[in-house]
Amino acid sequence: MSDRNSNEKSLKPLKWYKALATAKGRKETGVFLIEGDRAVRQVIASHQKSIVEILAVEGLAPAYKDYPVRYVTESQFKSICLTKTPQGPLAVIKMPDDIGSRDLPRDIGDRVLLLEDIQDPGNVGSLIRSAAAFGYSGAVMSDKCADPFSPKCVQSTAGAVLSLWIRRTASYIDIIGDLKTRGYNIVTTVVNGVDSISILRGLSKVVLALGNEAGGLSEAVIRLSDHRCRIPIDGERIESLNVAACGAICMYLNSAKS
Repeated sequence: MSDRNSNEKSLKPLKWYKALATAKGRKETGVFLIEGDRAVRQVIASHQKSIVEILAVEGLAPAYKDYPVRYVTESQFKSICLTKTPQGPLAVIKMPDDIGSRDLPRDIGDRVLLLEDIQDPGNVGSLIRSAAAFGYSGAVMSDKCADPFSPKCVQSTAGAVLSLWIRRTASYIDIIGDLKTRGYNIVTTVVNGVDSISILRGLSKVVLALGNEAGGLSEAVIRLSDHRCRIPIDGERIESLNVAACGAICMYLNSAKS
């Protein structure tokens, strides 16, 4: 048998890639998809060993000479891709092994994001992207948060999903309690907060907590907080801010030098 025929027989069926759009598919395989040349190159720049394979339409793909590349037809590519209008190659990426762990990483960093029951994957992805932009090291998520490796979430991170360490677990309260004992300031964002968000400016060793789009943060998290902040808005014109916008404002203030 020729090498070409042998390779063709070893190729994964297209339905294997399509299944990565589902939580079950990702859990069974331990991988997820990232779409678009810029997003793929960002992963290569920071986590090159996480890339398993590149999929592209022959003749349209940039050179990824250091990685296995599988060429498919345009119609096959469209059937696999994450968006209605494909934006370039797809990369099969290995998920971190410790995402469901209760244990913190050795290098925690000074700024950590806490996401509690945020269910919109676009919001979760946008918050991860902002966290990466403003120097946050990790994100602790409740197990009811949107899956950070779901297609919409990954696209919303613009390739930054691996830029932070992530823990998504039902034990998130225990993790936050652990961080508190290590000297981290737990800052919650609540509608009836008594502290100005300006307190975040230059505050070191921070856990910034953001809650569910409709219900906000739980009492269990609020009780752990050292500061309960609110963002002043024109209440006559708008009731509240989107959680991703709220998080971006707070993270920017926390990262500001003066």
